[in-house]
Amino acid sequence: MKRSHWASAAGLAAFLGVWEASVRGGLLPAAFVPAPSQVPAAFLSELRNGEWPAAVLASLTHYTAGVAAGSALGIAVGVAVALSPSFAASQAWVARLLRPIPPLAWIPFALIWFGPSQTAAGFIIGIGVFWLNYFAAEAAVRAIDPGLFELAAAFGQGGAWRRLTAVVLPAASPGILAGVRAGLGQGWMAVVAAELFGIPGIGQRMNEAAGLLATDILVLYMLTIALLYGITDFAFERVSRRLLVWTRA
Repeated sequence: MKRSHWASAAGLAAFLGVWEASVRGGLLPAAFVPAPSQVPAAFLSELRNGEWPAAVLASLTHYTAGVAAGSALGIAVGVAVALSPSFAASQAWVARLLRPIPPLAWIPFALIWFGPSQTAAGFIIGIGVFWLNYFAAEAAVRAIDPGLFELAAAFGQGGAWRRLTAVVLPAASPGILAGVRAGLGQGWMAVVAAELFGIPGIGQRMNEAAGLLATDILVLYMLTIALLYGITDFAFERVSRRLLVWTRA
């Protein structure tokens, strides 16, 4: 293990140790702040009664749908805006109007249109992810060296489709994938917010635990979100490295 990994592990252990000592020593109120040592028992309890796997599966379902839809649409529109001045002009003020509206502001409409369902949660998540990918894709395409288009045309790749597949997407892929990666984190933040309004998943379970002052369960699901994000981010980073291996050649 690298020295940096040991340092990270030591820092985490120190943080948990201080937290545990603060609760046991009375510096933090035990009734409102659980000690880290209480979380494993809460996990086993949630696992035995089936709450944890059910909540995680529900959240993963609409997280995956929302991130996939939001990323695909955001990338498609962002690329189109960068390549077509007329399309960019036609939607410029629409983007300026809708972009400042946070995903949480759409929750009432999502509940009215879809009810407290997986579709509503996916819709809310997709909105938040859409804009990250939209602007990342637009910026990545605009940053492409114009000389690449001239070179492609000289080799008979001047058609719109060939230019898109042979020049635009490969050249812009680092920036596009950076937007997708940012969207992975944004998606998890939107998941909990959406589920606090009655949509099944981790957020709903956290809301139920808060009503019972079951802070150990709250911390368990907070750590669950961190773990799930860590797994998705790690996996995406590995995939991105393989996809972008040509950039390091």
